[in-house]
Amino acid sequence: MEEKDLQDFRKLLVERLEELLNQADDTVSGMTTQKENLPDPTDRASLEADRNFMLRIRDRENKLIKKIREAVERIDNGTYGICETCGEEIAIERLKARPVTTQCIECKTKAEAMEKTIGH
Repeated sequence: MEEKDLQDFRKLLVERLEELLNQADDTVSGMTTQKENLPDPTDRASLEADRNFMLRIRDRENKLIKKIREAVERIDNGTYGICETCGEEIAIERLKARPVTTQCIECKTKAEAMEKTIGH
């Protein structure tokens, strides 16, 4: 992969990381400043359901933050774009679609097929 491509991916990943971190800060501050005292049980249940939903989203985003940081680290240490399973280069089209990926499409397809086999 060319250096320019690596730097483009690094920029994209860092921008996405900053965006996710800002959203996480907004969620935490929003949840700590809200002091609703809702006497209606339905309103309370609705508020709790909304909060739980937001926490699940933030949990998924937290996992993505970790993957983004790992991808930036791979760029820095020269292993970005190399499949961790077979050692071949990951197609640039796949990296554009999923910049945090660690597997080429063939290895990922095989891994998913194995998961289905084991899962059933």
